[in-house]
Amino acid sequence: MFYPLSAFIAFRYARSGKHNSFVSFINRFSVAGIALGLMSLIVVVSVMNGFEAQLKQRILGIVPHIVVSNEDSSISEDASALPGVVDTMPFLEAEALTQSRKALRGVQIQGVLPETMAKNTLVANSMRFGQFDSLSPGQFNVIIGNALATQLKIRIGDKVRVMTGGASVYTPFGRMPSQRLFTITGLFDVGSQLDSSVIYVHLDDARRLLRKPNSYVASQRLFLADAFEYQNTVDELNQQPAFEGASVNTWRERQGPLFDAVKMEKNMMFMMLLLVIAVAAFNIVSALVMVVSEKQGDIAVLQTQGMPAPVIMWIFILNGLFNGIKGTVIGLFLGVALALSLNGILSAMGVNLGLSAEGAGLPVVLNPLQIAGVTILSLLLCICASIYPARKAMKINPATALQNE
Repeated sequence: MFYPLSAFIAFRYARSGKHNSFVSFINRFSVAGIALGLMSLIVVVSVMNGFEAQLKQRILGIVPHIVVSNEDSSISEDASALPGVVDTMPFLEAEALTQSRKALRGVQIQGVLPETMAKNTLVANSMRFGQFDSLSPGQFNVIIGNALATQLKIRIGDKVRVMTGGASVYTPFGRMPSQRLFTITGLFDVGSQLDSSVIYVHLDDARRLLRKPNSYVASQRLFLADAFEYQNTVDELNQQPAFEGASVNTWRERQGPLFDAVKMEKNMMFMMLLLVIAVAAFNIVSALVMVVSEKQGDIAVLQTQGMPAPVIMWIFILNGLFNGIKGTVIGLFLGVALALSLNGILSAMGVNLGLSAEGAGLPVVLNPLQIAGVTILSLLLCICASIYPARKAMKINPATALQNE
């Protein structure tokens, strides 16, 4: 016999008892419950991971990761050497109004360098018409979202009036906002709500619109390798003497509540499905209590043969663990298989959900560490559920048990 004694007997007990149909039914029910719970947890968490990744891609592809600004003086120090920063560029942004012949919309105008944007943002890779290279200084060209173009009822080549109150001047007719006619040379479509509220112009054109000198650089936009790791960059930035007195604005101030809501929903779904696994795991308690009652005579014989009480306890803990392993392995394979083929199954059922960035169904992201974590957690729940029946078996009085046989 190559197995430890407690594991060998536990395995025998797990395979026996088929003559007791009720105990066998409860065992199968607990195994099926663990499998279904784990399968559901893997599928739902993978879909939520996909939605979070899509949100990160769509929102943070437009929103600046970090903006360092100083209204009192220009920022000349380059922040590209900071940890996590892949690129930087001078940056201007302001609230503005866009007016076409048929509509008026409030937007945020961003003055950018097209070559830097083309290398570091999702917007440059999501152009439906035109390219970022069309933003030439002095030409007063503009790139807008396809959703905004639909609202304004305009298209490529049309002109749109951009007005901003931040550089208004007093005239004999009253206070007049700074305004320019811009030509639409590009349309982007990231698929987020920001498509209708952000427009891009060349940095030099933004300076002219805001009546700033050509050397004016009040803000610097930082592009991060991972936008979620922004805090390390901010901490290092605050320690740099060159940026003393500058204000630091991150994507958290702009879109943090949205990501917090998604994270909370993901955690709540995780807790709800984990409770399903817990209920199924604690069905093991009922099955093991019946097995202990059925095997009282065997336990008494083992005790009279000199088996220590801890070994007897481990027999029933491992018995419950074997059931948990069966359910966990089945649920693991079914969950991964279902997550990978989910869009194919939905398509075969005629359910078309174009929710990913490419419109190709549900976004699914399998996280191996996350899957390993929930698998281990389900096994730990099975072990915890087995402790009470195992302790009850350990405390059986052999004299009383043999008298009842």
